[in-house]
Amino acid sequence: MRFIIMVKANENTEAGVLPDEALLSAMGAYHEELSKAGVLLDASGFHPSATGWRVRYENGRRTVTDGPFAETKELIAGYTLIQVRSREEAVEWVRRFPAPMGEHESGEIEVRRLYELDELGSGEAFDLFRELLPARR
Repeated sequence: MRFIIMVKANENTEAGVLPDEALLSAMGAYHEELSKAGVLLDASGFHPSATGWRVRYENGRRTVTDGPFAETKELIAGYTLIQVRSREEAVEWVRRFPAPMGEHESGEIEVRRLYELDELGSGEAFDLFRELLPARR
């Protein structure tokens, strides 16, 4: 089972403020534990939404809108992707996740399970994805 741990953005992450040395050390140690346990698949932070864009699909048309985006609480500042045997194991790892904005700051993470291809069914479209994503066979 794969889970994504999403760190919610705040005013500082949207301003491009990088974590301080203490938080970077805590995050590094946590991710090192994930790696040693063999459950870490990927992790990274995002540039502020001012450097990004969104595509809106409506009535057969696409509209591109450049950032920044107003609702900071809806944005993601970074993520960690893990693969574990159960939801319970994921919960145990996530409980150890360092406070994403620092121990004395408000912050929030959201955790979601990713679909695996074999959960979605079969057919030509799924077969194509299986070919394109060999690591998931």
